[in-house]
Amino acid sequence: MTDKPTPQKGQPILFKDGIVLTMDDARTVLDRGDVLVKDGRIAEVGVDVAAPDDAFVIDAAGGIVMPGMVDTHRHMWQTAMRAYGADWTLTQYFVWYYLQHGAKFRPQDYAAGNLISALDAVESGVTTSVDWSHGLRTIEHGEAAFEALVSSPGRFVFAYGNIHQSPWEWTADADIQALLTRSRDDSRMFGTQIAFDVPNQDENFPELAAYRVAEELGLRVTTHAGVWGATNDWGIKNAYDAGVMKEGYTYVHAASLTAESYQKIAATGGNVSLATESEDTCGQGYPPLHQLRRYGIPTSLSVDTSVWFSADLFSAMRATVGSDRALEHYLAHQLEPAETITHVKLRVEDVVGMATRGGAQALGKDDQIGSLEVGKLGDVVLLKNEDSPTWAPLINAYGQVVYQAQRGDVHTVVVGGEIVKSEGKLVAGDLAGVKAKLDETVSYLQSEVGDDWLAGQNPEIPETEVLYNPYQYKK
Repeated sequence: MTDKPTPQKGQPILFKDGIVLTMDDARTVLDRGDVLVKDGRIAEVGVDVAAPDDAFVIDAAGGIVMPGMVDTHRHMWQTAMRAYGADWTLTQYFVWYYLQHGAKFRPQDYAAGNLISALDAVESGVTTSVDWSHGLRTIEHGEAAFEALVSSPGRFVFAYGNIHQSPWEWTADADIQALLTRSRDDSRMFGTQIAFDVPNQDENFPELAAYRVAEELGLRVTTHAGVWGATNDWGIKNAYDAGVMKEGYTYVHAASLTAESYQKIAATGGNVSLATESEDTCGQGYPPLHQLRRYGIPTSLSVDTSVWFSADLFSAMRATVGSDRALEHYLAHQLEPAETITHVKLRVEDVVGMATRGGAQALGKDDQIGSLEVGKLGDVVLLKNEDSPTWAPLINAYGQVVYQAQRGDVHTVVVGGEIVKSEGKLVAGDLAGVKAKLDETVSYLQSEVGDDWLAGQNPEIPETEVLYNPYQYKK
Protein backbone atom coordinates (compact mmCIF):
# COMPACT_ATOMS: atom_id res chain seq x y z
CA MET A 1 0.00 0.00 0.00
CA THR A 2 2.82 2.38 -0.87
CA ASP A 3 2.57 5.37 -3.16
CA LYS A 4 3.34 4.62 -6.78
CA PRO A 5 5.03 7.09 -9.15
CA THR A 6 1.93 7.31 -11.34
CA PRO A 7 -1.53 5.77 -10.94
CA GLN A 8 -2.92 3.34 -13.46
CA LYS A 9 -6.10 4.23 -15.32
CA GLY A 10 -9.11 3.27 -13.22
CA GLN A 11 -7.01 2.66 -10.10
CA PRO A 12 -8.71 3.68 -6.81
CA ILE A 13 -7.29 6.89 -5.34
CA LEU A 14 -7.15 7.63 -1.61
CA PHE A 15 -6.43 11.12 -0.30
CA LYS A 16 -5.05 10.52 3.19
CA ASP A 17 -4.90 12.71 6.32
CA GLY A 18 -5.82 16.10 4.87
CA ILE A 19 -8.21 18.78 6.09
CA VAL A 20 -11.32 17.80 4.15
CA LEU A 21 -13.83 20.51 3.18
CA THR A 22 -16.77 18.35 2.18
CA MET A 23 -19.09 21.27 1.26
CA ASP A 24 -22.03 19.02 2.14
CA ASP A 25 -25.26 20.50 3.55
CA ALA A 26 -23.75 20.63 7.05
CA ARG A 27 -20.45 22.06 5.73
CA THR A 28 -18.67 19.21 7.47
CA VAL A 29 -14.93 19.71 7.93
CA LEU A 30 -12.67 16.80 8.82
CA ASP A 31 -9.48 18.04 10.44
CA ARG A 32 -7.63 14.85 9.52
CA GLY A 33 -9.75 13.03 7.00
CA ASP A 34 -9.63 10.80 3.97
CA VAL A 35 -11.43 10.70 0.61
CA LEU A 36 -11.57 7.52 -1.45
CA VAL A 37 -12.36 7.70 -5.16
CA LYS A 38 -13.21 4.43 -6.84
CA ASP A 39 -14.71 3.63 -10.25
CA GLY A 40 -14.89 7.32 -11.05
CA ARG A 41 -16.95 8.24 -8.00
CA ILE A 42 -16.48 9.14 -4.36
CA ALA A 43 -16.68 5.86 -2.49
CA GLU A 44 -15.99 6.98 1.06
CA VAL A 45 -15.31 10.14 3.07
CA GLY A 46 -14.21 9.87 6.67
CA VAL A 47 -11.41 9.25 9.12
CA ASP A 48 -9.05 6.28 8.83
CA VAL A 49 -10.63 5.07 5.60
CA ALA A 50 -9.22 1.68 4.69
CA ALA A 51 -7.37 1.75 1.39
CA PRO A 52 -8.08 -1.00 -1.13
CA ASP A 53 -5.03 -3.16 -1.82
CA ASP A 54 -4.61 -1.62 -5.26
CA ALA A 55 -5.18 2.00 -4.17
CA PHE A 56 -2.96 4.88 -5.21
CA VAL A 57 -2.46 6.73 -1.92
CA ILE A 58 -1.84 10.47 -1.88
CA ASP A 59 -0.45 11.99 1.31
CA ALA A 60 -2.70 15.01 1.94
CA ALA A 61 -1.25 15.84 5.37
CA GLY A 62 -0.57 19.54 5.61
CA GLY A 63 -3.01 20.22 2.81
CA ILE A 64 -6.69 20.82 2.08
CA VAL A 65 -8.91 18.39 0.16
CA MET A 66 -11.93 20.04 -1.45
CA PRO A 67 -14.39 19.46 -4.29
CA GLY A 68 -13.40 20.44 -7.81
CA MET A 69 -14.42 24.05 -8.41
CA VAL A 70 -17.13 25.08 -10.88
CA ASP A 71 -16.89 28.14 -13.17
CA THR A 72 -20.32 29.12 -14.54
CA HIS A 73 -19.25 31.74 -17.12
CA ARG A 74 -15.94 31.60 -18.98
CA HIS A 75 -15.41 32.98 -22.51
CA MET A 76 -12.86 30.30 -23.23
CA TRP A 77 -12.07 31.30 -26.80
CA GLN A 78 -10.72 34.68 -25.69
CA THR A 79 -7.87 33.03 -23.78
CA ALA A 80 -6.06 33.02 -27.13
CA MET A 81 -5.38 36.71 -26.37
CA ARG A 82 -4.67 36.33 -22.66
CA ALA A 83 -4.14 39.63 -20.76
CA TYR A 84 -4.38 41.64 -24.00
CA GLY A 85 -7.14 43.91 -22.68
CA ALA A 86 -5.80 44.50 -19.18
CA ASP A 87 -6.41 48.26 -19.45
CA TRP A 88 -9.75 48.11 -21.28
CA THR A 89 -13.10 49.46 -20.28
CA LEU A 90 -16.20 47.52 -21.23
CA THR A 91 -16.90 49.92 -24.07
CA GLN A 92 -13.44 49.33 -25.51
CA TYR A 93 -13.98 45.60 -25.21
CA PHE A 94 -17.18 45.87 -27.23
CA VAL A 95 -15.36 47.64 -30.06
CA TRP A 96 -11.99 45.91 -30.14
CA TYR A 97 -13.14 42.40 -29.36
CA TYR A 98 -16.65 42.20 -30.76
CA LEU A 99 -16.14 44.32 -33.87
CA GLN A 100 -12.43 44.15 -34.63
CA HIS A 101 -10.02 41.57 -33.19
CA GLY A 102 -12.54 38.93 -32.14
CA ALA A 103 -14.29 39.09 -35.52
CA LYS A 104 -11.07 37.90 -37.17
CA PHE A 105 -10.93 34.57 -35.31
CA ARG A 106 -10.96 31.59 -37.64
CA PRO A 107 -12.43 28.28 -36.43
CA GLN A 108 -8.91 26.98 -35.62
CA ASP A 109 -8.19 30.14 -33.60
CA TYR A 110 -11.40 29.64 -31.68
CA ALA A 111 -10.38 26.05 -30.97
CA ALA A 112 -6.92 27.13 -29.81
CA GLY A 113 -8.48 29.49 -27.27
CA ASN A 114 -10.78 26.78 -25.99
CA LEU A 115 -7.99 24.23 -25.76
CA ILE A 116 -5.67 26.42 -23.69
CA SER A 117 -8.52 27.63 -21.49
CA ALA A 118 -9.56 24.05 -20.76
CA LEU A 119 -6.06 23.21 -19.56
CA ASP A 120 -5.94 26.50 -17.68
CA ALA A 121 -9.11 25.56 -15.82
CA VAL A 122 -8.21 22.08 -14.63
CA GLU A 123 -4.67 23.14 -13.76
CA SER A 124 -6.15 25.67 -11.30
CA GLY A 125 -8.57 23.18 -9.72
CA VAL A 126 -11.63 24.14 -11.80
CA THR A 127 -12.98 20.77 -12.87
CA THR A 128 -16.21 22.04 -14.50
CA SER A 129 -16.49 25.12 -16.74
CA VAL A 130 -19.31 26.72 -18.69
CA ASP A 131 -17.87 27.71 -22.05
CA TRP A 132 -19.83 30.92 -22.72
CA SER A 133 -19.05 30.56 -26.38
CA HIS A 134 -20.38 33.80 -27.82
CA GLY A 135 -18.09 34.28 -30.83
CA LEU A 136 -19.46 31.49 -33.03
CA ARG A 137 -19.87 33.41 -36.29
CA THR A 138 -20.33 30.27 -38.40
CA ILE A 139 -21.29 26.66 -37.85
CA GLU A 140 -17.63 25.83 -38.53
CA HIS A 141 -16.69 27.93 -35.51
CA GLY A 142 -19.28 26.04 -33.49
CA GLU A 143 -17.94 22.66 -34.57
CA ALA A 144 -14.38 23.71 -33.73
CA ALA A 145 -15.42 24.92 -30.27
CA PHE A 146 -17.31 21.71 -29.58
CA GLU A 147 -14.47 19.43 -30.70
CA ALA A 148 -11.99 21.36 -28.57
CA LEU A 149 -14.13 20.81 -25.48
CA VAL A 150 -14.79 17.11 -25.92
CA SER A 151 -11.07 16.47 -26.55
CA SER A 152 -9.94 18.30 -23.41
CA PRO A 153 -9.53 17.07 -19.82
CA GLY A 154 -12.22 18.34 -17.47
CA ARG A 155 -15.98 18.78 -17.61
CA PHE A 156 -17.54 21.40 -19.86
CA VAL A 157 -20.94 22.88 -20.51
CA PHE A 158 -21.16 24.17 -24.09
CA ALA A 159 -23.10 27.46 -24.02
CA TYR A 160 -23.54 28.28 -27.70
CA GLY A 161 -23.71 31.94 -28.70
CA ASN A 162 -23.10 34.32 -31.60
CA ILE A 163 -22.62 38.03 -30.90
CA HIS A 164 -22.35 38.74 -34.63
CA GLN A 165 -25.97 37.90 -35.36
CA SER A 166 -29.29 38.43 -33.61
CA PRO A 167 -30.27 35.48 -31.39
CA TRP A 168 -33.62 34.95 -33.11
CA GLU A 169 -31.68 34.47 -36.36
CA TRP A 170 -28.90 32.09 -35.40
CA THR A 171 -31.03 29.94 -33.10
CA ALA A 172 -33.34 29.28 -36.08
CA ASP A 173 -30.47 27.82 -38.12
CA ALA A 174 -31.03 24.09 -38.68
CA ASP A 175 -27.30 23.32 -38.60
CA ILE A 176 -26.89 25.09 -35.27
CA GLN A 177 -29.89 23.30 -33.80
CA ALA A 178 -28.41 20.01 -34.98
CA LEU A 179 -25.11 20.78 -33.24
CA LEU A 180 -26.93 21.81 -30.08
CA THR A 181 -28.84 18.52 -30.14
CA ARG A 182 -25.67 16.53 -30.75
CA SER A 183 -23.92 18.32 -27.90
CA ARG A 184 -26.92 17.79 -25.61
CA ASP A 185 -26.86 14.05 -26.30
CA ASP A 186 -23.08 13.54 -26.24
CA SER A 187 -21.96 11.83 -23.04
CA ARG A 188 -18.58 13.57 -23.29
CA MET A 189 -20.26 16.94 -22.74
CA PHE A 190 -21.41 17.80 -19.21
CA GLY A 191 -24.22 20.00 -20.47
CA THR A 192 -25.40 22.30 -23.24
CA GLN A 193 -26.95 25.75 -22.97
CA ILE A 194 -27.97 28.62 -25.25
CA ALA A 195 -26.13 31.89 -24.60
CA PHE A 196 -27.52 35.22 -25.77
CA ASP A 197 -28.31 38.71 -24.53
CA VAL A 198 -31.26 41.12 -24.77
CA PRO A 199 -29.68 44.55 -25.40
CA ASN A 200 -32.50 46.39 -27.20
CA GLN A 201 -35.60 47.97 -25.70
CA ASP A 202 -37.99 46.43 -28.20
CA GLU A 203 -41.55 45.85 -27.03
CA ASN A 204 -41.95 43.24 -29.79
CA PHE A 205 -39.34 41.13 -27.94
CA PRO A 206 -37.76 39.37 -30.94
CA GLU A 207 -35.46 37.43 -28.58
CA LEU A 208 -38.53 35.42 -27.56
CA ALA A 209 -37.86 33.15 -30.53
CA ALA A 210 -34.47 32.20 -29.05
CA TYR A 211 -36.08 31.41 -25.70
CA ARG A 212 -38.58 29.18 -27.53
CA VAL A 213 -35.77 27.25 -29.24
CA ALA A 214 -34.18 26.63 -25.83
CA GLU A 215 -37.49 25.27 -24.56
CA GLU A 216 -37.98 23.05 -27.62
CA LEU A 217 -34.49 21.58 -27.28
CA GLY A 218 -34.71 21.22 -23.50
CA LEU A 219 -31.77 23.55 -22.89
CA ARG A 220 -31.15 26.20 -20.27
CA VAL A 221 -30.52 29.83 -21.15
CA THR A 222 -27.58 31.85 -19.85
CA THR A 223 -27.64 35.59 -20.45
CA HIS A 224 -25.70 38.73 -19.51
CA ALA A 225 -28.24 40.74 -17.54
CA GLY A 226 -27.80 43.95 -15.61
CA VAL A 227 -24.80 45.18 -17.61
CA TRP A 228 -24.81 48.97 -17.41
CA GLY A 229 -25.55 50.55 -20.78
CA ALA A 230 -25.94 47.20 -22.54
CA THR A 231 -28.53 44.89 -20.96
CA ASN A 232 -30.97 46.13 -18.36
CA ASP A 233 -34.38 45.67 -16.75
CA TRP A 234 -36.12 45.75 -20.11
CA GLY A 235 -34.89 42.29 -21.03
CA ILE A 236 -35.97 40.89 -17.66
CA LYS A 237 -39.41 42.49 -18.00
CA ASN A 238 -39.98 41.09 -21.50
CA ALA A 239 -38.84 37.60 -20.55
CA TYR A 240 -40.92 37.57 -17.37
CA ASP A 241 -44.06 38.84 -19.11
CA ALA A 242 -43.62 36.19 -21.80
CA GLY A 243 -43.24 33.45 -19.19
CA VAL A 244 -39.82 32.34 -20.41
CA MET A 245 -37.76 32.94 -17.27
CA LYS A 246 -37.32 29.33 -16.19
CA GLU A 247 -35.88 27.60 -13.16
CA GLY A 248 -32.15 27.12 -13.55
CA TYR A 249 -31.59 29.94 -16.03
CA THR A 250 -28.41 31.91 -15.31
CA TYR A 251 -28.16 35.70 -15.25
CA VAL A 252 -24.54 36.77 -15.55
CA HIS A 253 -23.33 39.87 -13.64
CA ALA A 254 -26.86 41.13 -12.75
CA ALA A 255 -25.20 44.25 -11.42
CA SER A 256 -27.41 47.14 -12.57
CA LEU A 257 -30.95 45.90 -12.04
CA THR A 258 -33.88 47.21 -10.04
CA ALA A 259 -35.45 45.49 -7.06
CA GLU A 260 -38.28 44.33 -9.31
CA SER A 261 -35.88 42.51 -11.64
CA TYR A 262 -34.10 40.79 -8.76
CA GLN A 263 -37.48 39.68 -7.44
CA LYS A 264 -38.39 38.21 -10.83
CA ILE A 265 -35.14 36.28 -10.98
CA ALA A 266 -35.74 34.95 -7.48
CA ALA A 267 -39.39 34.11 -8.11
CA THR A 268 -38.66 32.11 -11.27
CA GLY A 269 -35.83 30.04 -9.78
CA GLY A 270 -33.01 31.82 -11.60
CA ASN A 271 -29.45 32.08 -10.40
CA VAL A 272 -26.66 34.63 -10.86
CA SER A 273 -23.09 34.06 -11.97
CA LEU A 274 -20.84 36.68 -10.40
CA ALA A 275 -17.60 37.61 -12.14
CA THR A 276 -16.42 40.03 -9.51
CA GLU A 277 -13.08 40.99 -11.05
CA SER A 278 -15.04 41.88 -14.17
CA GLU A 279 -17.74 43.84 -12.37
CA ASP A 280 -15.08 45.67 -10.36
CA THR A 281 -13.25 46.66 -13.54
CA CYS A 282 -15.71 47.00 -16.40
CA GLY A 283 -18.56 49.10 -15.07
CA GLN A 284 -21.46 46.66 -15.28
CA GLY A 285 -22.42 48.02 -11.90
CA TYR A 286 -21.18 47.33 -8.39
CA PRO A 287 -20.78 43.56 -7.79
CA PRO A 288 -24.32 42.80 -6.61
CA LEU A 289 -23.82 40.15 -3.95
CA HIS A 290 -25.49 42.42 -1.39
CA GLN A 291 -28.59 42.43 -3.62
CA LEU A 292 -28.48 38.70 -4.28
CA ARG A 293 -28.26 38.07 -0.55
CA ARG A 294 -31.20 40.40 0.06
CA TYR A 295 -33.46 38.62 -2.41
CA GLY A 296 -32.23 35.10 -1.76
CA ILE A 297 -30.86 34.49 -5.26
CA PRO A 298 -28.50 31.50 -5.58
CA THR A 299 -24.99 32.58 -6.55
CA SER A 300 -22.01 31.04 -8.29
CA LEU A 301 -18.66 32.44 -9.40
CA SER A 302 -16.90 32.85 -12.73
CA VAL A 303 -13.74 34.31 -14.25
CA ASP A 304 -15.48 35.85 -17.30
CA THR A 305 -12.56 36.28 -19.73
CA SER A 306 -8.82 36.05 -19.31
CA VAL A 307 -8.33 38.53 -22.15
CA TRP A 308 -8.66 40.76 -19.09
CA PHE A 309 -8.88 38.95 -15.78
CA SER A 310 -7.43 36.13 -13.74
CA ALA A 311 -8.20 32.64 -14.99
CA ASP A 312 -8.77 31.00 -11.61
CA LEU A 313 -11.46 31.01 -8.96
CA PHE A 314 -9.05 31.85 -6.13
CA SER A 315 -8.93 35.36 -7.55
CA ALA A 316 -12.70 35.35 -7.99
CA MET A 317 -13.28 34.35 -4.38
CA ARG A 318 -10.85 36.96 -3.10
CA ALA A 319 -12.37 39.72 -5.24
CA THR A 320 -15.89 38.77 -4.13
CA VAL A 321 -15.04 38.95 -0.44
CA GLY A 322 -13.18 42.22 -0.93
CA SER A 323 -15.90 44.02 -2.89
CA ASP A 324 -18.72 42.91 -0.60
CA ARG A 325 -16.94 43.87 2.60
CA ALA A 326 -15.73 47.17 1.13
CA LEU A 327 -19.30 48.16 0.30
CA GLU A 328 -20.56 47.12 3.71
CA HIS A 329 -18.01 49.34 5.45
CA TYR A 330 -18.48 52.21 3.01
CA LEU A 331 -22.24 52.35 3.43
CA ALA A 332 -21.94 52.25 7.19
CA HIS A 333 -19.50 55.15 7.12
CA GLN A 334 -21.92 57.28 5.06
CA LEU A 335 -24.67 57.11 7.65
CA GLU A 336 -25.52 60.02 9.92
CA PRO A 337 -24.15 59.38 12.42
CA ALA A 338 -21.53 57.11 10.86
CA GLU A 339 -21.45 53.52 12.03
CA THR A 340 -18.72 50.94 12.42
CA ILE A 341 -19.18 47.43 11.08
CA THR A 342 -18.29 45.00 13.83
CA HIS A 343 -19.38 41.73 12.17
CA VAL A 344 -19.13 41.11 8.41
CA LYS A 345 -22.04 39.41 6.66
CA LEU A 346 -20.06 37.49 4.05
CA ARG A 347 -17.78 34.76 5.38
CA VAL A 348 -14.92 33.06 3.55
CA GLU A 349 -16.80 29.78 3.92
CA ASP A 350 -19.62 31.28 1.85
CA VAL A 351 -17.48 32.12 -1.16
CA VAL A 352 -15.84 28.68 -1.13
CA GLY A 353 -19.41 27.41 -1.29
CA MET A 354 -20.14 29.63 -4.30
CA ALA A 355 -17.05 28.31 -6.08
CA THR A 356 -18.06 24.69 -5.53
CA ARG A 357 -21.59 23.79 -4.47
CA GLY A 358 -23.05 27.03 -5.82
CA GLY A 359 -21.73 26.29 -9.27
CA ALA A 360 -23.09 22.75 -9.16
CA GLN A 361 -26.52 24.01 -8.16
CA ALA A 362 -26.50 26.66 -10.89
CA LEU A 363 -25.97 23.94 -13.50
CA GLY A 364 -28.56 21.59 -12.04
CA LYS A 365 -25.75 19.15 -11.27
CA ASP A 366 -25.82 19.23 -7.48
CA ASP A 367 -26.46 15.51 -7.39
CA GLN A 368 -23.19 14.88 -9.27
CA ILE A 369 -20.57 17.50 -8.37
CA GLY A 370 -19.86 20.36 -5.97
CA SER A 371 -19.29 18.45 -2.73
CA LEU A 372 -17.35 15.47 -1.43
CA GLU A 373 -20.16 13.02 -0.74
CA VAL A 374 -20.46 9.32 -1.39
CA GLY A 375 -21.85 8.60 -4.84
CA LYS A 376 -20.91 11.88 -6.43
CA LEU A 377 -18.47 12.06 -9.31
CA GLY A 378 -14.85 11.80 -8.29
CA ASP A 379 -13.82 15.42 -8.88
CA VAL A 380 -11.36 16.22 -6.10
CA VAL A 381 -8.71 18.89 -5.56
CA LEU A 382 -5.80 18.79 -3.11
CA LEU A 383 -4.23 22.12 -2.13
CA LYS A 384 -0.80 21.56 -0.67
CA ASN A 385 2.60 23.23 -0.99
CA GLU A 386 5.35 21.98 1.28
CA ASP A 387 7.85 24.38 -0.29
CA SER A 388 5.86 27.51 0.48
CA PRO A 389 6.06 29.39 3.79
CA THR A 390 2.49 30.55 3.14
CA TRP A 391 1.29 27.07 4.08
CA ALA A 392 2.50 27.24 7.67
CA PRO A 393 0.73 27.33 9.97
CA LEU A 394 -2.45 25.87 8.48
CA ILE A 395 -5.21 26.89 10.87
CA ASN A 396 -8.35 28.20 9.16
CA ALA A 397 -8.92 26.07 6.06
CA TYR A 398 -11.56 28.31 4.48
CA GLY A 399 -9.43 31.39 5.12
CA GLN A 400 -6.44 29.60 3.60
CA VAL A 401 -8.35 28.79 0.40
CA VAL A 402 -9.73 32.30 -0.06
CA TYR A 403 -6.92 34.58 1.10
CA GLN A 404 -3.73 32.53 0.89
CA ALA A 405 -4.03 29.93 -1.87
CA GLN A 406 -3.30 30.23 -5.58
CA ARG A 407 -3.06 27.93 -8.57
CA GLY A 408 0.56 27.11 -7.72
CA ASP A 409 -0.73 25.48 -4.53
CA VAL A 410 -2.95 23.07 -6.46
CA HIS A 411 -1.08 19.84 -5.86
CA THR A 412 -3.48 17.27 -7.31
CA VAL A 413 -6.61 17.45 -9.44
CA VAL A 414 -8.79 14.43 -10.09
CA VAL A 415 -11.68 14.44 -12.58
CA GLY A 416 -13.92 11.41 -12.58
CA GLY A 417 -11.29 9.34 -10.82
CA GLU A 418 -8.51 10.24 -13.28
CA ILE A 419 -5.56 12.39 -12.21
CA VAL A 420 -5.10 15.42 -14.47
CA LYS A 421 -2.62 17.30 -12.25
CA SER A 422 -0.13 15.59 -10.00
CA GLU A 423 2.60 16.91 -7.69
CA GLY A 424 1.82 20.42 -8.92
CA LYS A 425 2.20 19.59 -12.61
CA LEU A 426 -0.43 19.20 -15.33
CA VAL A 427 -0.30 15.61 -16.57
CA ALA A 428 -3.33 15.53 -18.91
CA GLY A 429 -3.81 17.07 -22.30
CA ASP A 430 -1.19 18.16 -24.83
CA LEU A 431 0.11 21.47 -23.51
CA ALA A 432 3.02 21.62 -25.95
CA GLY A 433 0.74 20.96 -28.91
CA VAL A 434 -1.79 23.55 -27.75
CA LYS A 435 0.98 26.14 -27.31
CA ALA A 436 2.06 25.53 -30.90
CA LYS A 437 -1.51 26.15 -32.08
CA LEU A 438 -1.61 29.35 -30.03
CA ASP A 439 1.65 30.59 -31.53
CA GLU A 440 0.13 30.25 -34.99
CA THR A 441 -3.09 31.96 -33.90
CA VAL A 442 -1.32 34.92 -32.31
CA SER A 443 0.91 35.35 -35.35
CA TYR A 444 -2.12 35.30 -37.62
CA LEU A 445 -4.06 37.81 -35.51
CA GLN A 446 -1.10 40.18 -35.31
CA SER A 447 -0.77 40.18 -39.09
CA GLU A 448 -4.52 40.68 -39.56
CA VAL A 449 -4.87 43.45 -37.01
CA GLY A 450 -1.72 45.30 -38.05
CA ASP A 451 -0.99 48.58 -36.28
CA ASP A 452 -4.06 48.18 -34.11
CA TRP A 453 -2.39 45.22 -32.35
CA LEU A 454 -0.40 47.51 -30.05
CA ALA A 455 -3.03 50.25 -29.95
CA GLY A 456 -5.60 47.75 -28.69
CA GLN A 457 -3.39 46.83 -25.76
CA ASN A 458 -2.70 50.45 -24.88
CA PRO A 459 -5.89 52.51 -25.07
CA GLU A 460 -5.32 56.22 -25.27
CA ILE A 461 -5.75 58.37 -22.19
CA PRO A 462 -7.66 61.47 -23.29
CA GLU A 463 -6.18 64.78 -22.18
CA THR A 464 -9.65 66.18 -21.66
CA GLU A 465 -12.95 64.77 -20.50
CA VAL A 466 -14.67 62.54 -23.05
CA LEU A 467 -18.10 64.06 -23.59
CA TYR A 468 -19.24 61.73 -26.37
CA ASN A 469 -19.08 57.97 -26.03
CA PRO A 470 -18.30 56.40 -29.44
CA TYR A 471 -18.51 52.89 -28.07
CA GLN A 472 -22.02 51.53 -28.31
CA TYR A 473 -23.20 47.95 -27.91
CA LYS A 474 -26.27 47.34 -30.02
CA LYS A 475 -27.37 44.22 -31.82
